[in-house]
Amino acid sequence: MFQGTGSDVGKSTIVAGLARLYRDRGLNVRPFKPQNMSNNAAVTADGGEIGRAQALQARAAGVAPSVHMNPVLLKPHSDIGAQVVVHGRVVGNSEATAYQGRKAQLMAAVLDSFVLLCAEADLVLVEGAGSASEVNLRPGDIANMGFARAANVPVVLIGDIERGGVIASLVGTKTVLPPEDAGMIEGFIVNKFRGDPALFAQGRAHVREATGWRDLGLVPHLPELQRLPAEDALGLGAGMGARREAKARIVVLAYPHIANFDDFDPLLLEPSVELLFLRAGDPIPVDADLVVLPGSKATIADLTMLRACGWEIDLKAHVRRGGRVMGICGGYQMLGTHVSDPHGVEGSPAHCAGLGLLDVETELTADKRLREVRGASHRHGVAFRGYEMHVGRTTGKDCARPMLRFANGRFDGAVSQDGRIAGCYVHGLFAHDEQRSLWMQSIGAGRSAMHYDRFIEETLDELARHLERHVDCDALLKTARLPCIR
Repeated sequence: MFQGTGSDVGKSTIVAGLARLYRDRGLNVRPFKPQNMSNNAAVTADGGEIGRAQALQARAAGVAPSVHMNPVLLKPHSDIGAQVVVHGRVVGNSEATAYQGRKAQLMAAVLDSFVLLCAEADLVLVEGAGSASEVNLRPGDIANMGFARAANVPVVLIGDIERGGVIASLVGTKTVLPPEDAGMIEGFIVNKFRGDPALFAQGRAHVREATGWRDLGLVPHLPELQRLPAEDALGLGAGMGARREAKARIVVLAYPHIANFDDFDPLLLEPSVELLFLRAGDPIPVDADLVVLPGSKATIADLTMLRACGWEIDLKAHVRRGGRVMGICGGYQMLGTHVSDPHGVEGSPAHCAGLGLLDVETELTADKRLREVRGASHRHGVAFRGYEMHVGRTTGKDCARPMLRFANGRFDGAVSQDGRIAGCYVHGLFAHDEQRSLWMQSIGAGRSAMHYDRFIEETLDELARHLERHVDCDALLKTARLPCIR
């Protein structure tokens, strides 16, 4: 099990790289994360949902994603509340305090999934959540040491040197953990190192001496990792600067409850596109060619915030200038005339006026549509594949001009009469090379020359080679043992 000194230390990436590495060594590998908190989710073949990171790890291992790879998924819809997904299915909403009392009840579901994966694999790579040192959350824990102890899984602790204080983070983790929990840790990895490794030799020695843990590696920063989908929206758009070679500018409105923002990862890699993620208070640039309203875990709350920060005024000015607008899932719902939540799917029952850019209206419903889809754009006949992950039913006059036609003959989405406003429920369109090219050409960026799926595979291969060079992968494998469910 790979736990971290904090969030975003690289746990997900290291598990993905090791999954590819050990797969290439001939092992049958499965990723597993007992509990995840993310609005970036993926659809499994059996019609469930799991964290996007576990779907990437499954891809690295060369297997299809399963709901058992992430049995408990929390999808935040407010600062203190989240939708609770168990074995791929929504079981309700819970506030943070109430959820703490439910965790122990969910351990059985977690262990059932873990046992199933162990039965079909040679090696299971387990990812923790957040920080191993959050002793305030230890009672009933299912994400870190609570799981490790229950399943008797050895732990490797990952620290991020890039954020500073890694020695204190590693040593401090042992200091605050109860001895029984600290005793589960077999070794440590220091991640995201820049510079001369010799300069940190004494630091690694200090951690070894202070903890008694084995030093399993110092992993240098790997720039190519920016190609892989991120799970945390906190750093969304970080490091993205202006591109001199860009021919078009695409703006994404990153509202507080943005979901499935990995929809835009392929565009980040296109040299002819400048992609900007705007936070509340950032004005929409007047030279934007396309403004995208992405998915949202709290459509009405984000629509209310969109108005409050002035984006509605900017959007309508953008449209008057002849600009294009695209809405995906929750963003599609916002483009209509009304969004209603009579059953309180997102919280208390509510009704909100939409932006009125499409003549459609949406009613949020309790049933959630989760499935992979394929087909073609209705107007141009350009192929696509993607997935649906939404609640709600959208109807109206503009649905007579659908954006997409599914392979089964069903239609999705709506397009304005002048063709400049469009929305749909399908995620993942830009990951399909032909669909991405269609949108790029519509705003003057030209055809894409990138094969995105091949690019991801090459990056996973490079990550595996990188870890092979800098981590004692043989020692890691020797620490693995048969689980013993307590």
